[in-house]
Amino acid sequence: MADAIVVRQTALDKVLLITPPTVYEDFRGGYVELYNEDLYRSAGIEAHFVQDDASTSRRHVLRGIHGDGVTTKLISCLYGSFYLVVVDCDQASPKFGRWFSVTLSASRPQQVLVPPKHGLAHLVMSEAAIFHYKQTTYYERDTQFTYRWDEPRFGIYWPIRDPILSPRDAMIEN
Repeated sequence: MADAIVVRQTALDKVLLITPPTVYEDFRGGYVELYNEDLYRSAGIEAHFVQDDASTSRRHVLRGIHGDGVTTKLISCLYGSFYLVVVDCDQASPKFGRWFSVTLSASRPQQVLVPPKHGLAHLVMSEAAIFHYKQTTYYERDTQFTYRWDEPRFGIYWPIRDPILSPRDAMIEN
């Protein structure tokens, strides 16, 4: 068990890779403390989360790239594993289009803190996965931006070439 979170900066400004405060496993299974406001604040994470969401998907489903200009999200994998991509989508940023990727899994708990103006996408690598996120605003699809998963300006590496996509994620133009 641990009593403090470990926070590491990624290649993108304000995108953080986090090891949760408590990760415990024994013969019965495991336990992960996904969020503790006091511990996260003591680590400099001041976000006030108002909504939790989860999505379930099967192998090779790719969701995203989606985001908005105001929401901070804390991403976790509750079951299975997925390849997570975070893209700087702030067109005023000198890092516009740069991306960071990491594989999150329930067997090796880590989280990613994603600030506003960054897009998220994830590709399920296990038979099934549960993608969990806390967010600082209430979900409003009409305020979101969407980029194609294979947007040529971003040059994102994906471990497969033919993912399963929703109509929104398969769109031809932005």
